[in-house]
Amino acid sequence: MKDRIHNFNAGPAALPLPVLEEIQAEFLDFKGSGMSITEVSHRSKWFDDVIENAVVRVRRVLDLDERFHVVFLQGGASMQFCMVPMNLLPDGQSADYVNTGTWATKAIKEARIQAKDVNVVASSEEQNFLCIPKDISFSPHAAYVHITSNNTIKGTQWASFPDTTGIPLISDMSSDIMSRPFDPSPFGLIYAGAQKNLGPAGATLVIIRQDMLERVPQDLPTMLKYTTFVEKNSMFNTPPCFAVYVIQLVLKWLEETVGGLEKMAALNRQKANLLYHAIDKTGFYSGAAEKDSRSLMNVTFRLPSEELERHFVQQAMDNGMGGLKGHRSVGGCRASIYNSTSLEAVKALVDFMEEFAQKHG
Repeated sequence: MKDRIHNFNAGPAALPLPVLEEIQAEFLDFKGSGMSITEVSHRSKWFDDVIENAVVRVRRVLDLDERFHVVFLQGGASMQFCMVPMNLLPDGQSADYVNTGTWATKAIKEARIQAKDVNVVASSEEQNFLCIPKDISFSPHAAYVHITSNNTIKGTQWASFPDTTGIPLISDMSSDIMSRPFDPSPFGLIYAGAQKNLGPAGATLVIIRQDMLERVPQDLPTMLKYTTFVEKNSMFNTPPCFAVYVIQLVLKWLEETVGGLEKMAALNRQKANLLYHAIDKTGFYSGAAEKDSRSLMNVTFRLPSEELERHFVQQAMDNGMGGLKGHRSVGGCRASIYNSTSLEAVKALVDFMEEFAQKHG
């Protein structure tokens, strides 16, 4: 479509064009109901099929066994920052957190409101959060270990997940869920805001292992207990119906058009390698994150001056490429190349970067 730009926004982010077209085609009359998906009852057969399809596809794509439950909550990943310790950190026990940037810092802050014994066992703060910590010693009796798998602001990512020697791993995967295959068995809980790799804002995917549910205290408010949503299949109250509907369409696209996580991961590596090569081959651009910690989802880089960065962002927009301004807290430039960002979009950006460097370098 001629009026659509190449979207490099960090979130809400690009959605696959075939998904948007499918939404458009059935928006006024969903599956012969005579209603929009935004109008059908969440208790109807139409929505039952939607949410069941979404759950089945999550389980299949991530190869989840019967121990794992899949639910859709509201409140974003930020709500999970407090729900995790409220539900999963028993009185008298401690939890380990690894601080790799803004979102991990927020998770630690919320956990400390709920519990006194929260250990930051590793942090890259002294390195300005431009790398992932290495050689971490975890507390042998921790209730869980919390990490943020990908860091959108600084552009770092765990290339592989830490070995916690049996301690349940909990991860905020908001910005790289479904981008690559991984072994889910060490994870007690995974959560992800939908608005980066899964769908529109408004829904949060939570995957929780059965043994973790057994920790949930009975005296928590009903809407803050994981058991509430597992027992009611995400429908204790009205769920974010439209967001869940889009999520199951995105998962359908990932399975049936892309071909699954292995192929998605290969495409994501190809996109990232193209972009990092364009950054590294000239002295005009400089990558922000340390090379062994670079994200495949959020590519952060600087130009020789802030004035040139502003000019770069504006010129890119004039050429049909949006969302390249870095996070307001750090400045610079950032290209978010989530699953739905096409290889063609990345190639267009690389071509523009080369032209811009020739003119201003």
